[in-house]
Amino acid sequence: MTDRPQRGFLATRLRNYFLTGLIICAPLAITAWLVRSFIQWADGWVKPYLPTFYNPDNYLPFAVPGFGLLVAIIVITLVGFLTANLVGRSIVAFGESLLNRTPLVRTIYKALKQIFQTVLQEQSTSFKKAGLIEYPSPGLWSIVFIASDAKGNIASKFDERGLDMVAVFLPPTPVPTAGFLLFVERHKIVLLDMSAEDAAKLLISGGLVYPEPPPQRLPKRKEAPAEPVSQP
Repeated sequence: MTDRPQRGFLATRLRNYFLTGLIICAPLAITAWLVRSFIQWADGWVKPYLPTFYNPDNYLPFAVPGFGLLVAIIVITLVGFLTANLVGRSIVAFGESLLNRTPLVRTIYKALKQIFQTVLQEQSTSFKKAGLIEYPSPGLWSIVFIASDAKGNIASKFDERGLDMVAVFLPPTPVPTAGFLLFVERHKIVLLDMSAEDAAKLLISGGLVYPEPPPQRLPKRKEAPAEPVSQP
């Protein structure tokens, strides 16, 4: 009779050890796989365009992972540096003028440029705030990312109706890269006290990973007024 409880206890301990190891190893393995895949993707795009002399894979007995990514980072940084002066801006303006004369290409280029300018500007608040809206029906709440206020022709149509609308992005679970663009009245959005990164973690995990609550600050203790010194 004593063997069965001991075997059950041993099996439970082994299962707990396995689950603990899985919790530690699985994120590390997935992170390493994603990083490796990204590096290989960048190398596959950049290395074929490198001159033979500058590509270390042509004269080393092994491939150098990440060299293409490093070159891409250096080139992008140099382009940004050259664009900051007058000569660089002139070259960029000339190149954009050629693209603007090309059908279909100009539409794609303008749209992508506007997206990157909106998202990467330091003053931009797009997709940096998360909130809740009642979707898909009243009583059911979904997490959204705040994109921007309604602008242009869409904003004018809403203004005619007296509506203050905000563009939000509703991502699905567990892959938040695709979703829906919705226009919601501002007062119907409940802003969350969490960053966009924490909201993305909550979506990807399917509601399993919640951000840690902010530390509560203790109220400052009021100092007692100093007693007047009695003069003799």
